[in-house]
Amino acid sequence: MRITFPHMGNTYVAVKAMFEDLGHEVVVPPKCSKRTLEIGTKYSPETICLPLKINIGNYIESIEKGAETILITGSCGPCRFGYYSVIQKEILKDLGYDVEIIVFDPPDGKPLELAKRIMKAAGTKNVFKIVRSFQKGRKVLEEVDNLVDLSNTKRAYANNPFEIDSIMNGFYENIEKVHGVTETMKLIKDTKSKLRRIKVNKNKKIVKIGIVGEIYTVIEPFVNLEIEKKLGHMGVLVDKSLTPTKWVNHNLIYGPLGLSEEKKVWKAAKPYLSTLVGGHGRETVGSAVLYAKENYDGIIQLLPFTCMPEIVAESILPTVQKDYNIPILTLIVDELTGEAGYLTRLEAFVDLLRKRREEKVNEGILSGS
Repeated sequence: MRITFPHMGNTYVAVKAMFEDLGHEVVVPPKCSKRTLEIGTKYSPETICLPLKINIGNYIESIEKGAETILITGSCGPCRFGYYSVIQKEILKDLGYDVEIIVFDPPDGKPLELAKRIMKAAGTKNVFKIVRSFQKGRKVLEEVDNLVDLSNTKRAYANNPFEIDSIMNGFYENIEKVHGVTETMKLIKDTKSKLRRIKVNKNKKIVKIGIVGEIYTVIEPFVNLEIEKKLGHMGVLVDKSLTPTKWVNHNLIYGPLGLSEEKKVWKAAKPYLSTLVGGHGRETVGSAVLYAKENYDGIIQLLPFTCMPEIVAESILPTVQKDYNIPILTLIVDELTGEAGYLTRLEAFVDLLRKRREEKVNEGILSGS
C-alpha cells in the first residue's frame, strides 16, 4: 500500500517515519508550491478554505508519484474542516482518480469503526505494535517541533540568520533520504547540534511576537509565506500558539482524559468568548490573552480567507488589544496574497513594536533585552 497524506507543516516528518517503520511505502507530498496551489484552486470550489485547495493539490501531486491510499483526519463542529473528507472524496472521484481514502473521524459513539480504520491504515491488527509505532511517531513529532523552535530562537539572536536557514534547508533536503524513526531521530539530533554551534548575540535587542490563528495557516510555511523565517531575520523571537505536537497532545492524549493544557487557554478566553465556535477560534482569543499577560510585544493572527471561526476571533481581538494595550495584527491569506505587500505589513508592525519597546525601556517599565 503506497500511502500519502496532506502536507501540513512538519507533520509529514513524523507520519513518514511512523508508517515506514510499519512497513509501508510512503509517498511524501512534494513541498507545497505555486503549482500545488494552482492545481488545488483549479479543481476546488472557489469560496472554500485555502487549506482544502492546497490539500487537493497535495493529493494530485502525490497520485502522480504513485500514491494509492490517502490518509486524512476528520472533524466535527461548526468549522468546515468537518466536511473536508467528503468534499475531497467527491473532487478526486470526479477527476477520475482511483484512490482509497481512509478518514480518521472522531469516534462519535463509534470507536470500533475508528479502530478498524486505524488497523487498516497500519496494516496490522496488533494493537501493541500500533500503539508502539504511534508513541515513536509522537516522539519524532515532538522533536521536530522542538527543532523548529530552536531554529526560530537562534535565527532571532544570530549574527548571521542565513546560517540558520542553510542548516534547516539541509535538514529538509535530507529528511526525504532517511528511512524510519531511528534514522529520522538521528538527523534531527545532528541538526540540533549544528544549530547549537551557531554563534549568537545575547545582547541583541529583540522583540517577542506570539502567533495565533487557524492551525494550518500557523504551521504551514508555504501558506503563511514563511512568516517565522521573515520575522527571525528582523530580530523577532516567535512563539506559535499551535503546533502539531500541541494538537496531538490535546486531541489524542490528554484531551480525552480531561487533562489538556487547552483548559488554560479556554479559561483565558472565557471573558471574551466562552463557547466553542469551531476550529481554533476560542484558542486564538485565549492565546492572545496569555501572550499579553506574558509581556509579549505584539501578536499576529493568521487565517485563511473566509475562515469562519477565525473571523469570530478577529472581531473580538480589538477588545483584547484595548484591554491589554498590546498591538495585534491580523493577516488574511488566500491564493491571491502578494508577498511584497505582506512583507511590508510585517516590517511596519515590527518597527511599531520596536519603537514601543524602546519607549517602555526609557520609561523604566522594561529592563531592555
